[in-house]
Amino acid sequence: MSSASRGIQIGPPRFKIAVHSVVWLANSGGILSSAMIADQVQSHATFMRRVLQSLAVAGIVESRGGREGGYLLRKKADELTLGEIYCAVSAEPAESVDDVDCGEAGVQLDAELEKILFEAERLTVEHLRQYTVADIMGRVEFFCPNS
Repeated sequence: MSSASRGIQIGPPRFKIAVHSVVWLANSGGILSSAMIADQVQSHATFMRRVLQSLAVAGIVESRGGREGGYLLRKKADELTLGEIYCAVSAEPAESVDDVDCGEAGVQLDAELEKILFEAERLTVEHLRQYTVADIMGRVEFFCPNS
């Protein structure tokens, strides 16, 4: 089984959707509504708006209101890295999980695990910063029926 068919999930679940969204915005070269983006990336519009809000807070996209409103990129595709997108959607608070009291050993285990996970995330972001949205777009053949 290839790694692509397994759907490997590294980082927050919003990361893939955020990258897809940014790529579609870059490919469009203009403003797209959250509903249009959600349709392109096969996601629910409400979820899409949350992802786009995270990208807007990070300064990656701009939101424009009104009848002709929607979202557009604030950076060029060749200047925007996957690391920036990752950090934007990683800033979302994690879903809370009830802590289980495992005593002192559990506290120590949690502390060590946090160190390892922090380092893994740091290395992931460092690696993702080597790729721009334009790099990804260059690897994908786009078919836009509305073009």
